[in-house]
Order: sequence, then C-alpha cells, then structure tokens
Amino acid sequence: MLRKVLIANRGEVAVRVIRTCRELGVRTVAVYSEADRSSLHVRYADEAHCLGPAPARESYLRIDRILDAARLSNADAVHPGYGFLAENADFAQACLDAGFIFVGPSPATLRLAGNKISARRAMQEAGLPVIHGTEWDVPAGDLFQAAEAIGYPLMIKAAAGGGGKGIRLVTSPDELSRALTVARREAESAFGDGTLFLEHVLEGVRHIEFQILSDLYGNIIHLGEREGSIQRHHQKVLEEAPSRALDEDLRQQMGQVAIAAARAAGYTNAGTVEFLLDEDHNFYFLEINPRLQVEHPTTEMVTGVDIVKEQLRIASGRRLRYTQDDIHLRGWAIECRILAENPFDDFRPSVGKITYMREPSGPGIRVETGIHEGLEITPYYDSLIAKAIAWGETRAEALLRMRRALDEYRIMGIRTNIALHQQILDDPRFQGGVVHTAFLDQSNYAELTPKGDALRAAAVLAALLHHRARSQPRPLRTQTLPAKNGDTNWKVLGRWMAIGR
Repeated sequence: MLRKVLIANRGEVAVRVIRTCRELGVRTVAVYSEADRSSLHVRYADEAHCLGPAPARESYLRIDRILDAARLSNADAVHPGYGFLAENADFAQACLDAGFIFVGPSPATLRLAGNKISARRAMQEAGLPVIHGTEWDVPAGDLFQAAEAIGYPLMIKAAAGGGGKGIRLVTSPDELSRALTVARREAESAFGDGTLFLEHVLEGVRHIEFQILSDLYGNIIHLGEREGSIQRHHQKVLEEAPSRALDEDLRQQMGQVAIAAARAAGYTNAGTVEFLLDEDHNFYFLEINPRLQVEHPTTEMVTGVDIVKEQLRIASGRRLRYTQDDIHLRGWAIECRILAENPFDDFRPSVGKITYMREPSGPGIRVETGIHEGLEITPYYDSLIAKAIAWGETRAEALLRMRRALDEYRIMGIRTNIALHQQILDDPRFQGGVVHTAFLDQSNYAELTPKGDALRAAAVLAALLHHRARSQPRPLRTQTLPAKNGDTNWKVLGRWMAIGR
C-alpha cells in the first residue's frame, strides 16, 4: 500500500482524501496557497507546503511547485482530487516522470477523455450511441454550415471543456456568431484551447452517470447510477443515487455500455461515464469524467464502497476487491452542494468571513466540508464549500432527512444556496421525480424570494433573534425547591431529580 500521499487540491475534496488515508494508515501532505493558509485541509494533513500566492495559476496550477512539494515531503504518490490539474495529462505525465504514482487514469486516457471530440470519436468507433453533432475537428469557419446541417436548437461546447465553461445554447442562426465568439473566448481563458464543436440539443432529458472502477489488470465494474439533472449554468447542484428514471433492466443495459466505454478508453482507476436519457428511455454518451466526482458520496452511501480507498488500492497495483455481482444498491442518497453564492441573484459568488457555522448531523446525514468558523471565503476559487448528503431506506426518507438537515444548517457571514435547496426539495415536481436538465431554468424560485430591503430586514431580525437566544442566561431551575442551610443549587437540583421531581 502507499506510504505517503500528496493531495494536489484544496477544500472539501482534500479533506475527504485525507480522511480515507488516515483510515489506511497513509500519511498525507497538503498543499495550499497563501489565501488558504488557515483552511481545514491544511490543519488535517500530517504536513503542508505553501505553493504561492492566492491566484490558482500561481499556486494550485503550478505543476513545478507541486512536484517540488512532493519531493521535499518524500511523498510516493499524488492524488489530484477534482478540478485544477485533475484532468491534465501533462500533470499526470510529469508525476510519473518524476517517479511519483499518479492516483488516476493514465496520461493517454486523460488526453482521450479530456478532448470531447476525441472521446466522441472513440465511442462511435466502439459502437456506443452519441448525440448528433460535429464528428471531427471542424474549422471555425465551417461551423456555420455544420450548424445548419445539425439543426436548431444546438449546443456549442469546448472540446477541452469541463465545469460548464465554454458552453452556449443557441436557438436560432442569429445567435450563432456571437455565441461562438463568447464560447471560444471563455474556452481559451479556462483551458488554453479554443476548439469548439456542436451538438444537437435534446430537450426534456435527464443527466445520468455511472460510476466505474477499473484496475490495472483489465477488471472493470460499475457501481450503479447517479442522477444530476438539477443544474445551473450547466453545473450540477443536487444529485441523487439511484435514479427514479431507471428500472433494473435499463440499469444493467446502461451499466454494460458504461463498462464498454471505459474499456474503449483504456480506463484505469475511478471515473464516471455520463449519459443523457430522453423521455423514451433512449440514452446517449455524453462524456467520460476521468477523475473523482463531486457527487461520489451518494454512490458510496448506497453501495458501501469507499471510492477513494479503491482509488488508492488500484494506484498501488492491487486488483479490484469486488466483482459486479458484489455490487448491490441499498436505499437512496441525496447530495446538496453547498455553494458560497446567491442563487437568487444569478448565482453571484459571495465572499467574506464565516462568522458562525453549525453543521447538521443525526441519522443518515453526512457532511463533507472544507470550511470552519472564522475562515475567509475568497474570490479566487470555485464556490463549492461543502456537501450535505442524506441517506434513507427509501427516496422519501432520504428527502425528509435532507430537509431536516438543511433546516439545521447554519452558515453566517456569507450568502449560500441552502434556501434554494430547500425550495427544490419542497417542489412537487422534484418530490415526484419529474426532473430534467432545464428544471431550474423553468422554475420561478427567485420570484418567490424577498428582495432588497425586505431581505436585509429579515436577515438583520434573524441575526438579532439568534444572538438574543444564544446570549440569554438559562436558569438552573424553573421552580422553587426545598433547600437547607449550606445547600448549593446543584445539591438541591440533584436531590429534586432523585425523588422524581
């Protein structure tokens, strides 16, 4: 097994990896920017090394500095988490060249999966269903004719895309020119690659993904599906496992296709094969995410498999401990991504110091977080600050537990999207499982939320009432009790309780 792992990431995913490493007796190395000096992952790791200034391009995206930290700490492996360099083939290759184990797929697989055009081509050659679109690297000037051939509405996508960046919906030819310009500029800024391709838009579809595990010996299994149809700006907000849209036959069919996709990509370690599912239960390959997913806890909750532990085992050269027959889905899990942003103001990011925090707990509740009271939320990184996961024997029980957990959750000092999650859970459409990727776009939650002065007044009043409740002294006893000379209140109360009040 591995001896020491450097986690080339930050926040809740770094804490998540550190916790599994501790269970395995593996020492951990955190890296951090100057803005993250007091972050939770820095406190949790066995040692930590500063990478540089706050901007990611000067810290978390600096391959040379990460490798220097790995050498200095004498680590033998690097876990990339998700985001930042997790899907960067050059980073994976640099780790291998420097003598470190990369906890993830091979550089060749990362290059294939990291380019959506190449991935589409490979899946087509393997006989997998893909969405109609541009099949090859189409010159920028030919995209206009390609759009006419595909038909509207269509989606512009960055070939090197991820995280909802470089994506634009186009509903008519008049919108195409500007959308191409904006998407290309965004893709070049985010990924250093402005290559675009087009896909026909399937309306009313659900986003279904299958978690896969593959070892170095050709053994591949799937851990069932997750659904991530609740999205904003093409990024998932709420996920659940399994999906109400799948019966056992469709689950087995899609699972086998996911395994075929992984085999066609030469995949090893943990990853996700994503599909779009239409109302007639036709499904289409969307992409392979060659990394740990944000929503992996939902799969862990319903299968009992620690995906991070399996990543580390596979990376150290061990065979899979499970066969497909060992995987059984039990119960239901729902995950809410807690984001530092205002969902009722076009999801504008929120920054500032967390002045008070209380996490939910109790039966079936799991919280993964990278924050703590007193931490400063900065504008430099993704807005994801925590995840709340609820498990239940049934979907209804998981939903009720999540509602209770969100009612308990308190984060003060910044804005979060907890209220949005509460509205989603209260929506009869969601409760009935009638969801699709345009679910939030077609909701009017923002219109139901107080704005401006009313919202500020409500926030001030809530803060005052909370402060008063916390500051109010609590009397030791609420009624007169018989007392003797020299008795303290504690003695009197103890005697009173002993005689049954």
